[in-house]
Amino acid sequence: MLEMKHITKRFPGVVALSDISLSLGNGEVHALVGENGAGKSTLMKVLNGVYQADEGQIFIDGKPERPRNTREAQRLGISIIFQEFSLVPYLNAYENIFLGRELLTGLGTVRYSAMRGKARAALEAMNVLLPLDKPVAELTVAEQQFVEIAKATIFECSYLVLDEPTATLTPLEVKKLFEVIRRLQSRGVGCFYISHHLEEIYEIADTVSVLRDGRHVFTGPIGACSQNELISRMVGREVTQAFPPKRPAETMSKEIILDVRALKFEESEMLAFQVRKGEILGIAGLVGAKRSESFLALIGRNHATHKEVYLNGKPCGISSPAAALKQGIGYLPEDRKKSGLFLPFSIRANIVISKLDTLKGMFGFVSARKESDLSAYYVERMRIRTTTDRKMISELSGGNQQKAIIARWLATKCQVLIFDEPTRGIDVGAKAEIYLMLQELAGEGLGIVVISSDLPEVVGIADRVLVMRYGSIRAELAGDDINSEKIMYYAAGGE
Repeated sequence: MLEMKHITKRFPGVVALSDISLSLGNGEVHALVGENGAGKSTLMKVLNGVYQADEGQIFIDGKPERPRNTREAQRLGISIIFQEFSLVPYLNAYENIFLGRELLTGLGTVRYSAMRGKARAALEAMNVLLPLDKPVAELTVAEQQFVEIAKATIFECSYLVLDEPTATLTPLEVKKLFEVIRRLQSRGVGCFYISHHLEEIYEIADTVSVLRDGRHVFTGPIGACSQNELISRMVGREVTQAFPPKRPAETMSKEIILDVRALKFEESEMLAFQVRKGEILGIAGLVGAKRSESFLALIGRNHATHKEVYLNGKPCGISSPAAALKQGIGYLPEDRKKSGLFLPFSIRANIVISKLDTLKGMFGFVSARKESDLSAYYVERMRIRTTTDRKMISELSGGNQQKAIIARWLATKCQVLIFDEPTRGIDVGAKAEIYLMLQELAGEGLGIVVISSDLPEVVGIADRVLVMRYGSIRAELAGDDINSEKIMYYAAGGE
């Protein structure tokens, strides 16, 4: 039994955790849920020695322990898979898996072949195949996630913490992960499982605990409360999980904003598709379908061997993301912290950064008043929760960070917005706000593209869905044909 008793953690000006007590038994999956900022990840970092508790104690089999770092936590049988990847991008998969724990010969040299073999075996146990010799920077986000999982489980552990492990995985990969977790359970490994996907919680967990604003508000068997009751406990108010109602098909505009007549990159087939005014176009497919790669080639981030694009009926050349933005096409990347946000900057700076050339005052300098007015308008419009737009963007929750990126592209008067995994790592309450916002933007006449691995999300918000497989569009679905079964049928290779 692992126990955390009366854990309190303070940071300057804020109590992150207040008197929290939780336990984890052998072979138990204990889910932790709550909004962003509720304290889930902070509590797990205390357990893994990343942070030291100001008050309280950790007990393992009744013995008090106080890990001072993750290495000490590992010696105690505790491993963690962080929400933010902790991989070295220029090392390959098996070098990352054994980083700091390399297998050595008697002479102290590294046994690369043995490490590679054990890494392959660990991944094959998850039924995962990926190129072991490639630098992880060249792997997809989902492949990197599986490297993280192998890294945490390749050595024997008694307690495993999974912080949003499925945020980048497709349903088939989630199924594989759950199989791995159940095998670990059968060996007596206890798991703390953090996720914003409540349907996963009800499938995999035995026990669920709710944290809100750094406090423990509920623990019980997973069947002790419904999803709506769980959500109410998480956010302290009634929140519906339902997606906003779709507009009737007959009211949708037939006007085409973006007409991609030809797009080819790498080994993809020749792609052709359209985005209509006021619609939400969903892009679905399994990992390896090259969904993100297709749209990165469209905006000029990746090289395209052939590209013929029309915007509002006029041909447009898109050689770079800056050129795409100038034409009115904005792209919100899958990894917002790595590719979308300027983390050392304020909310205001992140919103106005693409509009600085229009905010100049006297003598050609950027006008602080114009910056402030533009930022204030979009903070209010996007309903960004903050006391001031001068706060660092890194201090916001994931949902509010996503809203800030949306605000940036709206400020540039984009006509087409491409969202790559728009709700990855975002809590239930913020998801509902993002979905409503997407619907509102479409209602204003923007063309919205949503690339998502979350099938309920695609089904719930898209007016039309393109299903991709290995760089080709296998099906176009609309109306009642938009359902999980049909999407998976075509994504898996059905004719």
